[in-house]
Amino acid sequence: MSETPPDRPPQSGLVRALKVPRNAVIGIGLGIALAIVAYLARVLELLGPFAGTREYPVLGPEGWFLVLAFVLATSTALLVASVLTVVEIVRLARTVDE
Repeated sequence: MSETPPDRPPQSGLVRALKVPRNAVIGIGLGIALAIVAYLARVLELLGPFAGTREYPVLGPEGWFLVLAFVLATSTALLVASVLTVVEIVRLARTVDE
């Protein structure tokens, strides 16, 4: 018996067929745009001052909101890329059935 693993088909065809790189770029763009808008609205108080009084240790309010903006950007990018990929899966499944 041979010690080498069996050959596997390349996975890049599936990634290209589902347009994953395009979906990731769109997701990252939308995530960054949403995070910038939310960060500026909060830090520059574009929607008015915050009603509550809070303490923001170590980083200050701008630092904490920057961290939250990063989390918002990454989670939005992942969500958008996932939804676009699922839409592409459904579209390809319908064309195969026809």
